[in-house]
Amino acid sequence: MSQSFFEKLFRRKPIATESENFGLKRCLGFWDLTLLGIGAIIGTGIFVLTGLAAATTAGPAVVLSFVVAGIACTFAAFAYAELSSSVGGSGSAYGYSYAAFGELVGWIIGWILILEYGVATAAVANGWSGYFNNALAAIGLALPSFLTQGPKFDDDWNWIGGVINLPAFLIIMTLMGLLIVGVRQSAKLNTAMVFVKLLTIVVFLSVAIFHINPDNWSPFTPFGWFSPVEGGKPVGILAGASVVFFAYVGFDAVSTATEEAKNPQRDIPLGIMASLFFCTLIYILVSGVLTGIVPYTELNVSSPVAHGLQLIGFNFASALVATGVIAGLTTVMLVLYYALTRILTAMSRDGLVSGLFGEVNSKTQTPVKNTIICGLVMATMAGLVPLDALAELVSIGTLSAFVLVCIGVIVLRFTHPNLPRPFKMPAGILMSALGVISCLGLIYTLPPHTHERFFYWVAVGLVIYFVYGFHHSRLNKK
Repeated sequence: MSQSFFEKLFRRKPIATESENFGLKRCLGFWDLTLLGIGAIIGTGIFVLTGLAAATTAGPAVVLSFVVAGIACTFAAFAYAELSSSVGGSGSAYGYSYAAFGELVGWIIGWILILEYGVATAAVANGWSGYFNNALAAIGLALPSFLTQGPKFDDDWNWIGGVINLPAFLIIMTLMGLLIVGVRQSAKLNTAMVFVKLLTIVVFLSVAIFHINPDNWSPFTPFGWFSPVEGGKPVGILAGASVVFFAYVGFDAVSTATEEAKNPQRDIPLGIMASLFFCTLIYILVSGVLTGIVPYTELNVSSPVAHGLQLIGFNFASALVATGVIAGLTTVMLVLYYALTRILTAMSRDGLVSGLFGEVNSKTQTPVKNTIICGLVMATMAGLVPLDALAELVSIGTLSAFVLVCIGVIVLRFTHPNLPRPFKMPAGILMSALGVISCLGLIYTLPPHTHERFFYWVAVGLVIYFVYGFHHSRLNKK
């Protein structure tokens, strides 16, 4: 008896206890995966958005915004850890949702992850460009403004400046070449740069901690917990949490490395949890010290950490930090770019996008065509679209993915109670429910126009699914 239309929409992939590989090379251990997560998490959030959120949304209480966002991420991290250890296949929220809810929901979350990783890479490239041009300016080689900004238009769509963000475009093209060479080489570069940016943070804390003025923390909560602003962005600690949530984009990228992990059922959960807890602690320390050395109103700049050191008279330390930030943001882009290509590879294997994205080069054992296509699209986006619009879209996409992963744990606890779970989430149903509630709460605090843009993105994804994915699905062919 043939399946009905609605049965096909929610058909599920079989759950395997061993992950498939499809020719990708297993070469990543626990430390590689942990550093992969740290490489993705510590970046634009701490070096750019900390100042933006403090100055415009939460004040010194941005520290609490990081705590709130970190708690929501912890629930999601436990859910990711359980699913990554028990659900076989490609890993990622896409694979988990496909197994828990069926093909349609799997496609939607995969489409959202494409938004998350693709737009996040372009957003980080914007932040990288700002620090890079500041470094060039320090030696008298600053690029003209029309080569560091995308096109800008007034309300009547008259061009008012900017042509392309050239550094942002070129750094993504450079990373494209690196990822084509091979994941092991990329992991080695990531490891080196992670240590550089951790050293940068140590330098900042070592200098700044002795120049904290407690008066800068008063008032500590100038905008309260949450205040919707008519015709503008909401403010307060919770609104700040939704802004800095962008900072946590990346720990879930560890789960996309399932096919290239040596021992995925053990190392993926450990890598996720270790990277998240370490980075949350770093975020709290840096945001607290940064708002303590200068008034929070002074931090609405593209390079707040370096700017803060300049304001207290440490120009040399500021230059050193800026150099480390450039290296740090490079690792973020590298990991997010990597995660995007692996998501598309998994979706291609399932027949939901073109087989072109799933082809693995026999020499490099990497998806070369996939990497080139993604690189060209993201480089164009980074060159033409501003940071703030990109960051808000990434936050709502990430939060939506986390909601479905938490729900996935609950669903699989009932539908597959006997599924082997090498890592089992403590108080799984309760913690998953708290994860859903906290992430939905942060989605609510995002600006209305972000919800609107996200709705359009999902709508476009549904059109693509029904035109292509539904008919070419691997399950449909079976």
